[in-house]
Amino acid sequence: MFKGRHFDRSVILLCVRWYLAYGLSLRNLEEMMADRGGSMDHATVHRWTVHYAPLLLE
Repeated sequence: MFKGRHFDRSVILLCVRWYLAYGLSLRNLEEMMADRGGSMDHATVHRWTVHYAPLLLE
């Protein structure tokens, strides 16, 4: 499911879970990940959410 992704599975799941659970904005998540040393765009987090949210909600 995560094969071929640039970021580690744990980072992807963390972003998607925070977005769904806490109602953070995509730009807030982008800033939070930058504080933790990750460099990603808010559009990347959006694509992850669209792709992985239905799988996590099952």
